[in-house]
Amino acid sequence: MRIRNFFLLFAIILLAAPALQAAELSAANLDTRRKALSDLLQEQWEYSLRTNPELASAIGDKRYNDRLSDLSPAAVQRDLLETRRFLGRFRAIDTRGFSDTETLNARLMIDDLSHELEDAHLRNWEMPVNQMTGTHLRLANMVGNLSFDTVKDYDDFLARMRLFPSQLDNVAARMRLGMKDHLMPPRFLLGKVADQAERIGRAQPDASPFARPLAKFPDSISQADRERLRQQYASTIAEIVNPAYLKFAQFVRTDYAPRGRTDVGLWSLPDGEARYANRAKRSTTTNLTPEEIHQIGLREVARIDGEMLEIARGLGFNDIVSFRKSLEANPALKARSRQDLLDLYRMHIDEMWAELPKLFGRLPKARLVVEPVEAYREATDASASYESGTPDGSRPGRVMVNTGDATSRKIITVESTSYHEGVPGHHMQIAIAQELTDLPPFRQHGGNTAYVEGWALYAERLGKDIGFYKDPYSNYGRLQDEMLRAIRLVVDTGLHYKRWNREQVVQFFHDHSATDEVEVQSETDRYIAWPGQALGYKIGQLQILDLRERARRELGSAFDIRAFHDQILGAGSLPMEVLVQRIDDWIARTKKAASQG
Repeated sequence: MRIRNFFLLFAIILLAAPALQAAELSAANLDTRRKALSDLLQEQWEYSLRTNPELASAIGDKRYNDRLSDLSPAAVQRDLLETRRFLGRFRAIDTRGFSDTETLNARLMIDDLSHELEDAHLRNWEMPVNQMTGTHLRLANMVGNLSFDTVKDYDDFLARMRLFPSQLDNVAARMRLGMKDHLMPPRFLLGKVADQAERIGRAQPDASPFARPLAKFPDSISQADRERLRQQYASTIAEIVNPAYLKFAQFVRTDYAPRGRTDVGLWSLPDGEARYANRAKRSTTTNLTPEEIHQIGLREVARIDGEMLEIARGLGFNDIVSFRKSLEANPALKARSRQDLLDLYRMHIDEMWAELPKLFGRLPKARLVVEPVEAYREATDASASYESGTPDGSRPGRVMVNTGDATSRKIITVESTSYHEGVPGHHMQIAIAQELTDLPPFRQHGGNTAYVEGWALYAERLGKDIGFYKDPYSNYGRLQDEMLRAIRLVVDTGLHYKRWNREQVVQFFHDHSATDEVEVQSETDRYIAWPGQALGYKIGQLQILDLRERARRELGSAFDIRAFHDQILGAGSLPMEVLVQRIDDWIARTKKAASQG
């Protein structure tokens, strides 16, 4: 009997051995595949930093601080070739058995690379500048994204400035190809680009944006080095940087701008309708058509119009038109000075920061400061913007306030803009993403418009949820800011899909908002220059609001606003489809836990 059992046990072991070996091999293979994905993600990220040194510097990686990106047409083609190679290698990795996070890492990277290749035929890189963005502005803005702690930091930037002429020449080469291919921005906007470049190039060396690091040296830098650096910066700016900027300005003014397109809509470019549909898809990360987006905008405009009228009536006005006129005539609703404007932003941000634990479980560690934009940016910048800090905390996040012509700026939107650009908006979202150490760097530092701007617009409303906007004028300002994003859906699609002219956009603004005239004009020019970008704000906000209501409805008493927000912010920037799935999964887990508890 014992002998029979022994042989039976031996037979079972023999039969089980192949399965055990297969399981061991499978586990080893899984580890190999997981490591292959991790290594490839790191390799691709290193390639991104190496070929985009400005990005590396912005996130605090100083290895390439003496270099600039190669923006030549040849570099574009090399990058597309590398993108194709990376895509093939990522697709070759079998993700079966991976964790959800690993699987999503692979999917998001494959999507990013695929989109880059899918969009390559549009040759958007042949239109690299406008009054909102371009190398001529990025180089000047870059100074604020650098830390100058050592002599090497100063010397690295000297080396970078000596590369400015070649980068501006390479951008001009792209623009010449755009002229050849009839891919041109609107003519009337290109004069602004020439003016911007000329203003930077004509600045005296000590007043140049590139001389800002000289304003305050760290104590560790010797007097001899300070004198040397002042002299070298002055000569480099005067002899290399300024001539390069003036050469670029002259090219734009005399060669490029006269060939700009006369119709403002993207529809007037080759493959214009498909080009705009692509922009809308990338900005919203949805499959909504331009017509569907236009109709959503009209519905939102009508809804917000009604809420604004309620506030006007509560303040004693019978109609919205007379109320808007009163806003213009009320001196108490204008900033008293540049400093007054900065102080208001700081006050609202500080007040909201104290209330964040009521809305979030996870809070950002990174600091936030409020600063004025540089003088050369005042004519074209929005009322405020956000510039992210570094993950190591060496540079804080910054809300940059446009204090130009301060006393003519209404302050009714300062509160909502503080929440949008600061907390719980951009700073909250971006700082937390940088602090998610379990994510690969491309997810910590990446972002799409619908998520990033959709969250920031959603954050404006959180001020209302927490009990702020006590001043009805400030609450009206909140609605005016939301109206701006709803108007964008209508006028952006109007310009580039329905073939509206510039005057129709301006009139739609005046019909539905009390936005300052200077901002109406700059916003209109923005949509003309930057087709589709403005669509992501409202579409993203509406999606997050829909997810919150869905979670509240399905979870009932188990719904926790802090847990919901931590889920929204807990995986970095996501396309809307992925965000919806993430929240649906969280709802299902929470319902299951509640039923078992």
